[in-house]
Amino acid sequence: MSSSSSNVLGPWSEQLTGAFEILLGRPLAGFDAKAVYATFFGGDLVNELGFTRDSIWMSPAVLRGAEPVVWDCPVFDLEEPLLEFDASRSVFEFDKAGLPPEFETDLAVACFSGRLVLGGDLAPVLARHGLSASDLRGTWTVCYPRLVSDGTLFDAMRVATALGTGPESLLPLEAEAAEEWREALADRTSPELFAHLSFFCTEGEEGLMYLRTERSGGDLLADEGCTLIANWEEGQGQVEFAVVQVGELLGGTATS
Repeated sequence: MSSSSSNVLGPWSEQLTGAFEILLGRPLAGFDAKAVYATFFGGDLVNELGFTRDSIWMSPAVLRGAEPVVWDCPVFDLEEPLLEFDASRSVFEFDKAGLPPEFETDLAVACFSGRLVLGGDLAPVLARHGLSASDLRGTWTVCYPRLVSDGTLFDAMRVATALGTGPESLLPLEAEAAEEWREALADRTSPELFAHLSFFCTEGEEGLMYLRTERSGGDLLADEGCTLIANWEEGQGQVEFAVVQVGELLGGTATS
């Protein structure tokens, strides 16, 4: 990791703001500051490895948001960073069969749509019925895993591009940005930040493709009032990071 740039939050924040505004095509101030933004992780890899059904998601402390869910999978082929998820604000989906009747009745009340429920709303229902992940094995999945962030668009973009709170978080990623983004980013970012972000702006043969507001899987939670702001996908569909302005039912409160 590079530490050649200043590790002062202000300048670093300004660097990232400038880069994010290039990617978004307009100033961050042009987006609704009162809205809540989130980064959802997806793609085939997380499902193929069974992580969206791992019992860790059902831990009481995790569901309450007191602890993150850390996925021990190096999605960037590096030892760090490991992805951290907020189970309390991730979306769980339950099957229509195999649930205890009393639990299913209370679950239906907690669901915000169909059989979709936020982890934070699921926690008290599980506690009320004294159920654990082992009791409900095979009946649920985390269909929209949400990464830990503070609800602001800046932080959602930061998390989506695997950046931390200082330049020491820059990763030794090696990928060539597509010409459009290579020209746009080169003059506005340090060489180290440019190299990092290039991994997120490739043609898709290596690294991730930046697709703006397009996504191969269609509109993410659009029926729940969510709006796709930015989307990255790996060329083979293994990994996706989607920044979304979430609807009221999924929002909570953004922090500055």
